[in-house]
Amino acid sequence: MTDWTAGRHTLGPAGHGVRGWVAERESLPRRLDWPLLLAVLCLSLIGAVLVWSATKQAQIDKGLDPNFFLKRHVINLAIGLLLGALTAAIDYRALRAYAPIVYGASVLGLMLVLTPFGSTINGAHSWIVLPAGFQVQPSEFAKVALVVGMAMLLGEKRDGEDTPRSGDVVLVLMFVAIPILLIMLQPDLGTVMVIVFIVLGVLAVSGAPTRWVAGLVVVGAVLAFAGIHFGLLHHYQVARFTSFVSPDAHAQSTSYNQHNATLAIGSGGWTGKGLFAGTQTTGQFVPEQQTDFIFSVAGEELGLAGAGTIVLLVGVVLWRGLRIAYRAGDLFGRLVATGVVCWFAFQAFENIGMTMGIMPVTGLPLPFVSYGGSNMFANMIAIGLLESVYIKSQARSP
Repeated sequence: MTDWTAGRHTLGPAGHGVRGWVAERESLPRRLDWPLLLAVLCLSLIGAVLVWSATKQAQIDKGLDPNFFLKRHVINLAIGLLLGALTAAIDYRALRAYAPIVYGASVLGLMLVLTPFGSTINGAHSWIVLPAGFQVQPSEFAKVALVVGMAMLLGEKRDGEDTPRSGDVVLVLMFVAIPILLIMLQPDLGTVMVIVFIVLGVLAVSGAPTRWVAGLVVVGAVLAFAGIHFGLLHHYQVARFTSFVSPDAHAQSTSYNQHNATLAIGSGGWTGKGLFAGTQTTGQFVPEQQTDFIFSVAGEELGLAGAGTIVLLVGVVLWRGLRIAYRAGDLFGRLVATGVVCWFAFQAFENIGMTMGIMPVTGLPLPFVSYGGSNMFANMIAIGLLESVYIKSQARSP
């Protein structure tokens, strides 16, 4: 039996090794998961148009460049695509060796935020301001580091064991505890919620004992209750989490953003009022509508058809991610893909849900659609990870 590819693929009766050998040598564009990539590109282009519509009139009113946010968004998208392409070109299995370095860099970034280098924007001390007006949010990149790091810790099987031991789960919890604590100090509860959902998803798929997953859910609920009732959270955070239960009673205070966002979505009807024609959007009645509440712009100006298209495209991204996880050639790749899917699933649900009044306002952007450099860069790196897992699984498939 002839070894064609350095011991990874051998020429068997069906010639599977030859196919793997050919797949390894095809150009990168031909090996990509194109349904996934096209869905991401469509979301990004729709997001660029919505960001433009959300900011154009306000810029005109201030006598500024009406296309400023559009230009910055396109630049962020181009940089994000480059980062995603570079990530996809890397063998994801090689990331095992660099996971501790990536984790250490992310923790360092989170620590720098809490020093004089950090800046407060919209109530959260989550940013590092760079020259030329650029800003970096380290918590976005911490998601990438935690996805890869957890996959490394849980994806290494010991002899005779197919599932992680309790000691492995404890190690993972210690691994995520430091970034969560640093993010809580900012405070950025939305990102903490995303990380918790990622942890639960990765642990469940890794085969960790069910008692650990169930126990973490219970502990999370207890901590949330304690935070609300014993003053562990800031007053405005508690107000945001509780006001969505009775939004009409807080329409002019803590539910102001959410109230106007739901009005905007409801007024769009089936086909919307048209781009740049939304009264809630052009009147700037929804604060942060280019970032946290971008879905309200889609609902008002593109209607149910446009907003539904965004939801459909997000669904395609999640479907392809789950398919990649299922077909991954090893546990490490499966856990990486699972972590990314859990990240996108919860963040998209939370963002869309808070604009529709069914979830609390947390300040989470809508992946690939909302304005923001750090958000776009981290999202595209995550897509690059999915593509890398897909490429290697194709090379191994019969």
